[in-house]
Amino acid sequence: MNHDGEAAFGAGLDTERFCRTLAQDAPDAMVYADAEGRIRFWNRGASRVFGFDEAEALGHSLDIIIPARLRARHWAGYAQTMRTGRTRYGEGDVLAVPALRKDGSEISVEFTVLPFHDEHGAMVGIAAILRDVTKRFEETKAMRRELAALRESAA
Repeated sequence: MNHDGEAAFGAGLDTERFCRTLAQDAPDAMVYADAEGRIRFWNRGASRVFGFDEAEALGHSLDIIIPARLRARHWAGYAQTMRTGRTRYGEGDVLAVPALRKDGSEISVEFTVLPFHDEHGAMVGIAAILRDVTKRFEETKAMRRELAALRESAA
């Protein structure tokens, strides 16, 4: 950063503005939930992927995007991560799970997580960057079915 507070990205674009724009306008969903699992950040990408606008999501439980059958497992892992400060997923590991949209439909998402700690190292929340991969997931399932049918007919 130079003496005027501008980042290395060029004149007229300071670090704070850059980060705010990056987080708010990214095409991928970016969601941050506090230690209780309440949504505290929801970007435009999250609105596009999940169908909830920011005002509908902020302050609500992550349950709005977690299918009911997966909630118990999700919350057990979330509580353990908040308690221990460790996640069972490595840095940069891509996770794939079903998720819910506002209209009740299920989609397939891939995402990475970023734990947030306070100045004493205690967990305060988790951010996730998510991408809708439903189309690719469905295409892969269809190819697997076709391959299984071909193998069966060749046997």
